[in-house]
Amino acid sequence: MKIEIEATQHLTEIQGVPVRVWDGKTESGTRCKVFVHRVAVSADEDCTQFEAELKEKVPPGRHIDLRHIL
Repeated sequence: MKIEIEATQHLTEIQGVPVRVWDGKTESGTRCKVFVHRVAVSADEDCTQFEAELKEKVPPGRHIDLRHIL
């Protein structure tokens, strides 16, 4: 299965772990939510642009309750 995901401005917690909420869509068009705890860039890659784009998505301290998503 392949899922295309896009970061949202939402953060939440799952079992005490902060996660970013991403909007996803499968190859067949099924929409889903993806909860990502960490994303890593290979050590030999320049991650400056990646980090800047990810930080743009979430204002500091913004969290949402999972009950409002599921």
